[in-house]
Amino acid sequence: SVLIDGRISDVAATGFIQGRLLVAGFVLEELQKVADSGDSLRRSRGRRGLAVVEELKRQVHVTCDVVDDDFPGTPEVDAKLVKLARSREAALMTNDFNLNRLASVQGIRVLNLNDLANALKPMVSSGEGLELTIVKEGKEPLQGVGYLDDGTMVVVEGGRDHLDRQVHVTVTSVLQTAAGRMIFATTATEVRPAADGRPRAVTRPTRAGTR
Repeated sequence: SVLIDGRISDVAATGFIQGRLLVAGFVLEELQKVADSGDSLRRSRGRRGLAVVEELKRQVHVTCDVVDDDFPGTPEVDAKLVKLARSREAALMTNDFNLNRLASVQGIRVLNLNDLANALKPMVSSGEGLELTIVKEGKEPLQGVGYLDDGTMVVVEGGRDHLDRQVHVTVTSVLQTAAGRMIFATTATEVRPAADGRPRAVTRPTRAGTR
């Protein structure tokens, strides 16, 4: 999954990963099968994975080697990867949830690029203002959905009326899940006195635009 994902090559190019990367020969065989698939999407994913291996071999900050270790009595690729990591006393790099869990319960250290990506996202706190474009309707009435530059989803109360427009929103809460982070916000408001003297929240007008 890491090879098909492709981000490992970009991370390696930054120099944050040092040492030796091992790619199992049986993983390359699986990638080749996917690359030869009759389904165009699977074929594209398989070819991308193979291309990423070649990119890793050309990296200057890491050494990437293909190893032929195999475990004939173990047909499942995930189980083979766990055994390979144990025999080499190596960490296992994957984005696959089930493989992550399998390796973790057996004491194998797992490096998950999704965890790394989430850890590097800027912190956002309640009350903080953000600017984004509402790109689609939300699941609930009046909700709109936008995304930050890092791909974080922002659910905006009152955002449905601002589809395809750039708006200023105020963060109300942040939800962290196993799948990533989700931000909840409201369209920016300003307080004006009503005729009876009580304060009243009024939605500020927004202008159309893109970032």
